[in-house]
Amino acid sequence: MKIHIKNGRLIDPKHGLDTHADLYIATGKIAAIGSAPRGFHANRVIDASNCIVCPGLVDLAARLREPGFEYKATLESEMDAACAGGITSLACPPDTDPPLDEPGLVEMLKFRAQNLNQARVYPIGALTQKLEGARLTEMAELRDAGCVGFSQADAPITDTQVLVRALEYAATFGFTVWLRPQDAYLAKGGVAHDGFVATRLGLPAIPTSAETVALATILLLARDTGARVHLCRLSAAESLAMVRTAKAEGLNVSCDVGINHVHLSEMDIGYFDTNYHLVPPLRGLRDRDAIRAALADGTVDALCSDHTPVDEDGKQMPFGESEPGATGLELLLPLTLKWARESGIPLSQALARITHQPAHILGLDAGHLAIGHAADICVFDPEATWKVASSVLKSQGKNTPFLGYEMQGRVHATLVDGHVVFEAAGNR
Repeated sequence: MKIHIKNGRLIDPKHGLDTHADLYIATGKIAAIGSAPRGFHANRVIDASNCIVCPGLVDLAARLREPGFEYKATLESEMDAACAGGITSLACPPDTDPPLDEPGLVEMLKFRAQNLNQARVYPIGALTQKLEGARLTEMAELRDAGCVGFSQADAPITDTQVLVRALEYAATFGFTVWLRPQDAYLAKGGVAHDGFVATRLGLPAIPTSAETVALATILLLARDTGARVHLCRLSAAESLAMVRTAKAEGLNVSCDVGINHVHLSEMDIGYFDTNYHLVPPLRGLRDRDAIRAALADGTVDALCSDHTPVDEDGKQMPFGESEPGATGLELLLPLTLKWARESGIPLSQALARITHQPAHILGLDAGHLAIGHAADICVFDPEATWKVASSVLKSQGKNTPFLGYEMQGRVHATLVDGHVVFEAAGNR
């Protein structure tokens, strides 16, 4: 299949490309940018007038709910959602049922995903067996099965000696350890940020120290072991300051934040709205503003959807008993664009946080446009508006704080390996 994408504005943050030019695709790869190769005859033409043509988005945290939680979502539904959101590569955490702690489970997930011929799926393997925080998994075997990193997801490691052994082992073999810092005891039983909103509503609270105490331990051990660590879903201003210092000292660390925390704070919980029950909890306005600033100055390497589809029964409960999480695959792009507009960030810089920078964290040669490389591409209209509604979201999970909001930025088409895997209705 030969495809000609014409009349679009090409933006490739990695290579500093921002120009109006046509893109030519052949045999699943980018054949040329600007002028057609000699003898090129397109089987299909995509008109990208008034649209941005950029690398396919790369998402660092998307729970696909398989295996074990198919009543919340299926691989088919979430792959449809990813493609509708312009996402061509995604990493899935290991907190499935059973957890991704055995090579056979990882191979099964990758096989299922590959057969769908949609977004590329990169599993994050379990750091400890059954995510119990006691015995390390066979990381080398999991890597050979397709894992690109190792994590506990939201399960804590309370035994620091186990964490030390994990970091030492990972450092020896060059693996990346993904950790969400949270002290299990300081956070125990909490469901909201330890601020005046939790006090007013009578909700059990999680202090920022639950994150910073755990983060301090991780950074010290990363320095001692030399392990490469990726810090997931930071939420506190103090945490970002600690990471900024660690990077200045030369520690081999990177970090991401969830897209919901860029726009929301504890103030948005309102009157026990369970769609705002997230992990980590929405923090104070100071923390939200610090996240936005850290994104702008490069302290935060990547934005992620932290996609966590929850079934309706899981949210239709009292706030403290509800299941945390929000669907986000289809909102990653428009919410990133919203942050860029509000913060005065150049579009190329904003797109870097959801393309080549997360790809670098995953160790992938992806998230950029280059001749001879895979044609994983997102075409979107930055001005088009749409309203977030259950009927519009392709994800099986309809749980998001942004239900009813009007978004600006709509995906026109998504291509993976040069194949059109999504095209907006009315553009076909």
